[in-house]
Amino acid sequence: MNSSFWQGKRVLVTGHTGFKGAWLCLLLQAMGAQVHGFALAPHTRPNLFTAARVGRNMRSEEGDVRDLEAVSRTVQEARPEVVFHLAAQALVRESYRDPTGTLSTNVMGTANLLEAVRRQGETRAVVIVTSDKCYENREWYWSYREKSALGGRDPYSVSKACAELVVRAYRESFFSGGDGAPAIATVRAGNVVGGGDWSADRLVPDTVRALQAGRPVELRFPGATRPWQHVLEPLSGYLLVGERLHGEGHDWAEAWNFAPPEEDAKPVGWLVDHLQRAWGRQTGWVPQKGPRPHEHIFLKLDSSKARARLGWSPRLRIDETVAWVVDWYRQHTEGADAFDLCDGQIQRYGALA
Repeated sequence: MNSSFWQGKRVLVTGHTGFKGAWLCLLLQAMGAQVHGFALAPHTRPNLFTAARVGRNMRSEEGDVRDLEAVSRTVQEARPEVVFHLAAQALVRESYRDPTGTLSTNVMGTANLLEAVRRQGETRAVVIVTSDKCYENREWYWSYREKSALGGRDPYSVSKACAELVVRAYRESFFSGGDGAPAIATVRAGNVVGGGDWSADRLVPDTVRALQAGRPVELRFPGATRPWQHVLEPLSGYLLVGERLHGEGHDWAEAWNFAPPEEDAKPVGWLVDHLQRAWGRQTGWVPQKGPRPHEHIFLKLDSSKARARLGWSPRLRIDETVAWVVDWYRQHTEGADAFDLCDGQIQRYGALA
């Protein structure tokens, strides 16, 4: 991350009230960017956006990415040089409960953002955040690369694969270079963890709530392997992509994976055991009873391209990630300020470069 690049830059972040969006805004603010956010109100109580007072150093606007005219007005007013699109329905299980809402938000929301940028005509770089779930999961033991087939069998995965196709269509139809067209990239991360996530049906928040209540964690698929990484890891990659798109253009307008080392992809049960051990309280875990929607067992990402071309690499190993996550939640439980905790980890992370 190049702090001097972001100093004074006009940046639009959609989904800024969510977990990753709030962390991204704090990063951008720390580097001196002029941040404008567009999102629905935070969907959990508590939430990081409110707890860390993210909105105090930016313009925060409530709106729905499914509303093209609202998105277009925001892009016209913000006149962003760089856009980070994170607004999404981000939970696999919620996509089973509300498939059409998931598809309309993740697919048409992406199309609306790109259409708003096309209408505005000033933006230089757009980074669209999709997901590691956008790949056609074949339960392989090896990692998916950017050229692997897109697909999915649950509504969430399909919505993210479709969002990738929407980006490709807009890039090739309207943003293919020349005439000041913005450069657009998609970014795909592993399973992101960190302090300040209180969403339902996510492993770390569920584990923290169970620890605080002194009960076992209920796990749907304890043997499912995922590429766990601290939230600052992919965000640092997103920022690098934004810098390259803005400064060097369409040579960087493609898909990018950001993932931990392959050996740091661990089963769900392993992560819960290590979170509890780091907390100093072993409440254990039990298999969840009753029907469970389908989830894939093996998922790993290959980020060789980001390492070779962007010079990006993870700075935290899995044990360090666990320690940072537990430290954030435990200190916050004891009364520490959420902004101070985030800012402290941002500074520590920057010092690891």
